[in-house]
Amino acid sequence: MQVIKRDGRVADFNVERIVKAITLAMSQTPGGVDIDLANKIASQVERSLEDKTQASVYEIQDLVEKKLMASSRKDVAQSYITYRYNRDVARKSKTKEVFLDIIGAKANDITRENANMNADTPAGMMMKFASETTKPFVDDFLLSQEARQAVKDGFIHIHDKDYYPTKSLTCLQHPLDKILQNGFKAGHGSSRPAKRIETASILGCISMETVQNEMHGGQAIPAFDFYLAPYVRKTYIEEIKKIEQLLDKDLSKLYDIEIKDYIKKNLKDLKGEERDLQAAINSTVDRVHQSMEAFIHNMNTIHSRGGNQVVFSSINYGTDTSAEGRCIIREILLSTERGVGNNETPIFPIQIWKKKRGVNYLPEDKNYDLYKLSCKVAAKRFFPNYINLDATFNTHPKWNAKDPKRYMYECATMGCRTRVFKDRHGEDTSIGRGNLSFTTINLPGLAIEAALEAQERTGIKFELGRGSEANMIATYKKAVKKIFLKKLEEYAEIVARQLYDRYKFQCSAVAKQFPLLMSGLWEDSEKLKPNDEVEPVIKHGTLGVGFIGLAEALTVLTGKHHGESEYAQKLGLEIIEELHELVEGFSERYDLNYSVLATPAEGLSGRFTKIDKKKYGTILGVTDREYYTNSNHVPVWYKCTAEQKARIEAPYHAMTEGGHIFYIELDGDATHNPDTIEAVVDLMDKYNMGYGSVNHTRSRCMSCGFENADANLTKCPVCGSEDIDTIQRITGYLVGTTSRWNNAKLAELKDRVTHIGGNDEIKGA
Repeated sequence: MQVIKRDGRVADFNVERIVKAITLAMSQTPGGVDIDLANKIASQVERSLEDKTQASVYEIQDLVEKKLMASSRKDVAQSYITYRYNRDVARKSKTKEVFLDIIGAKANDITRENANMNADTPAGMMMKFASETTKPFVDDFLLSQEARQAVKDGFIHIHDKDYYPTKSLTCLQHPLDKILQNGFKAGHGSSRPAKRIETASILGCISMETVQNEMHGGQAIPAFDFYLAPYVRKTYIEEIKKIEQLLDKDLSKLYDIEIKDYIKKNLKDLKGEERDLQAAINSTVDRVHQSMEAFIHNMNTIHSRGGNQVVFSSINYGTDTSAEGRCIIREILLSTERGVGNNETPIFPIQIWKKKRGVNYLPEDKNYDLYKLSCKVAAKRFFPNYINLDATFNTHPKWNAKDPKRYMYECATMGCRTRVFKDRHGEDTSIGRGNLSFTTINLPGLAIEAALEAQERTGIKFELGRGSEANMIATYKKAVKKIFLKKLEEYAEIVARQLYDRYKFQCSAVAKQFPLLMSGLWEDSEKLKPNDEVEPVIKHGTLGVGFIGLAEALTVLTGKHHGESEYAQKLGLEIIEELHELVEGFSERYDLNYSVLATPAEGLSGRFTKIDKKKYGTILGVTDREYYTNSNHVPVWYKCTAEQKARIEAPYHAMTEGGHIFYIELDGDATHNPDTIEAVVDLMDKYNMGYGSVNHTRSRCMSCGFENADANLTKCPVCGSEDIDTIQRITGYLVGTTSRWNNAKLAELKDRVTHIGGNDEIKGA
């Protein structure tokens, strides 16, 4: 007979376990231990179960209690019940401690796992209660033994594990044009198609909020300018018709007139139809600006899911060269520059400029003026970030400058860095697709294990960490590299199988579980009926094999990270290329879109480090900080120029097709030097990088609106207020208060060094 344990695992029945439990209970009673009675009762329990092939632990325990109550030692039965209860309480004690921390609104790594969520509110607390009780269920019942063990040992991390049982997907590149053209149903009501820019703006917000409630990640609009441009023209025609009504004359020939640009001008010296045309343009620009302002305000105030969490939203734009598209781009930038509410920096949406030669990057390009404006806005408001459509891995053979739907072949990204483009099951595109789930490998942990094993094999003993390369003779170097790559392959295989298992679990969901997402927003989902399983369509999504801590892994393997050593850089590229090749193999084996992800570690940033420090102690340059370096980045504490950082990190972008980002930390007030933003985009262009942004600091007095670049501002020099809001970037998105950051990310923030103090430093690097 087999026993079903509490965690769902199955083990062989062992009668001695019953004897041991009874004798322990007896030892707590005045009558002491009676081994003969214990054996007798255990045998009775065994006989009661002899017709069964399986029995649960709880069923066996109930039988023990009944047999003890029927014996002469009822005091033992009571002791056994108490013992059983205390064991259950002990098993739940960790959960109790976590719950008490949530109830007490304590700032720790549990309550500050996601800086975009306020876990101190009632909704946020409920979210954390649900999250922390769901994760053990996943471990016990939804993971394979090898995946569960790999998580327990700290070699892999399954992201969004709390959402695992919901079968939800991670993120979506939202085809807003479908919503605007067709309307949609949400809750108990429906929305009609848009007819003007204000409606288009509102539908964009509501649909993003609604679909985020059906998923566990973020939402991005891949072609914000192209999608909204038609409603600029519709709004302009509305304004012409207003003038017709007001003046009682026919201006229908102005409906379709060519407009070179929507620029406001003074009407003073204009007459006749020229005046009417410009008046309509002026009013249209005002309405577009207000609509863009409303879009930003809504994206920073409406909540999705639980936990008072604003919609994790992104918008991609910059390549629509039509007058209407340019109007959308210009007004979203100007609204961003002005700020929300009392002129504060908007946290969402994360804005992403699509940089493209021949469209907006060169002085002769039509949207070059808007690119210059974007750099000015980014210097003040952090956004937009920049995606490089000229990077070799971001290009599409079907892209044509004359194609009005060329955005279909433009790579878009999610603000934090998640990227989707290639598709084994359809046209390569970002639109209507997203990531299904991702899991991260602990590279430093694997490196430490490999180093210890290599020392055992070679007999070469030395202390691991920074500076240890002097002790690494050729025999050891060869052994440790071979062992590490073998371990990388082993755990990549575990991750691939775990992602496939989760994918198959997600496939068992039916379309009606995701009413908006599967109504046509996800690729091919319009073909599904409400009770159809989603497997035929979610194959278009991606499965991400992530990694963290390349810098620390290289420090273990070579004594230096890739910013310090050419050999380390060469090995780093070899490691990620090996991972990339393994993942390509998984795509072939499972016939799914596997990709390597340069993990955006937030809650994970300190988890692996904590585990490894406990297992291996403090290793210089590895476990001596509270965090591991994100993905393939040069450590935040390592001082180097912007160009050095670009040269080191750039080659990894082509291998991390699931997403990547290049950061530069700027010293000083960026608002006085927007050319710095341009210089960073130039580095992306020069080194074939896919996605990047500039980090700087913006502190603001919430009382009077004073702003500067002082990260340590605690008191306003103008009004004396101590109500100061300091904006910082965490893993691709902004957070207005570091009080919601976990300890590891706070430690990382403290260690960050600047790479540039001005434009000359970049160009002269």
